Amino acid sequence: MNHEEPETPRLTVIGTGYLGATHAICMAVLGFEVLGVDVDQHKIDRLASGEVPFFEPGLPELLGKALDSGRLRFTTSFEEAGAFGDVHFVCVGTPQQAGSDAADLSYVDAAVRSLAPHLRRRALVVGKSTVPVGTAARLTGLVQDLAPAGKDVELAWNPEFLREGFAVDDTLRPDRMVFGVTSDWADERLRAAFKPVLDLGTPVVRTDLATAELVKVAANSFLATKISYINAMAEVCEAVGADVKDLADSLALDDRIGGKFLKPGLGFGGGCLPKDIRAFAHRAEEIGVGQAVSFLRQVDAINRRRRARTVDLVRELLGGDFAGKRIAAWGAAFKPNSDDIRDAPALDVAHTMHELGGDVRVYDPAALGNARGAFPELRYGESPFDVARDADVVVLLTEWSDFREVDPRALAQVVRQRRIVDGRHALDAAQWRAAGWEYRALGRS
Repeated sequence: MNHEEPETPRLTVIGTGYLGATHAICMAVLGFEVLGVDVDQHKIDRLASGEVPFFEPGLPELLGKALDSGRLRFTTSFEEAGAFGDVHFVCVGTPQQAGSDAADLSYVDAAVRSLAPHLRRRALVVGKSTVPVGTAARLTGLVQDLAPAGKDVELAWNPEFLREGFAVDDTLRPDRMVFGVTSDWADERLRAAFKPVLDLGTPVVRTDLATAELVKVAANSFLATKISYINAMAEVCEAVGADVKDLADSLALDDRIGGKFLKPGLGFGGGCLPKDIRAFAHRAEEIGVGQAVSFLRQVDAINRRRRARTVDLVRELLGGDFAGKRIAAWGAAFKPNSDDIRDAPALDVAHTMHELGGDVRVYDPAALGNARGAFPELRYGESPFDVARDADVVVLLTEWSDFREVDPRALAQVVRQRRIVDGRHALDAAQWRAAGWEYRALGRS
């Protein structure tokens, strides 16, 4: 390692959205000096005042601790970031492009273009954002062209594997780390930047830039495929009168397959899986290997079908028509322990039922604010019981524990009809049926 460089590097985190804020806070708690950087002054002000602008269990407490320690600060100045940091983490979003399956790299490019002119000494720029393979090689050229330090600035890729709702644990105690590097120096700098995490015995895969870029989309594609596989089996079960839950339970006991993500129901949503598999298929087509991942188009199609099939199941229970029927929609976030409504199957289904004439009322423990902003035409309530009052059917759309813990006998006292559609296979069917409810779920006889 260059003798001029500090053994413990100072870190900047470019982008303070979900990934960036979590990374900055956790690294400061681990003992590093961290500067969070964003172009959004409002976001910076909120974080600096101790407020996490999204729902993530455990993170607000850590933000308070990090700010109190004096090791975490926030700024909108890239000049300050360039002067401060030894290792710069790029954590901005890569959403799906409007009108295309491709990833929108404008935020990544803007972050690098804003930072590079202020890199006047040897430094490492580390991408954490999910990007199409080949992006890191292109950005290496860009950063070295724009930085006064030129080739003394290197670029590495270190994909993130955060699960919303478990992001703190996934940052502090990850199951693996991937370092995409082009030199021993970059590898040493990354190891210094993650020393407390690596000291726990976390396995590291050192690889090239392209492989590091592929790891995240490959992992997400595998998970998406597993979810869509069991949902495809649910469609088969419906056709023959079989039970997909028993089928899934049987498959899960095979240790080659395992039960994680083998959960039938409404399918996946959120800001990662849907856009990542589309961007991966799009990029594979661009580089001439589209056929290799063409199955991802089917994975996406199966997933989209689950939403329409859930609406069909509710319609069936209502006797073929939504008009004038009162529907309790339990859930808005794409998954529990999150307020993220990006590509949320729950809101998609609720909105569709509303469009078909249903009187839909939505409740979610964390995502109501975001849901109201995105779907002002829907009605909202204060609790699972509140939205279920006089309901003709209750539809569970996000598997929060709040909904799993509802007593079916108590709920029976407030609804008009004892009918429930379990869109997430989260409830005990026997318990609900014993309390006089007509219970339905996709792929269950």
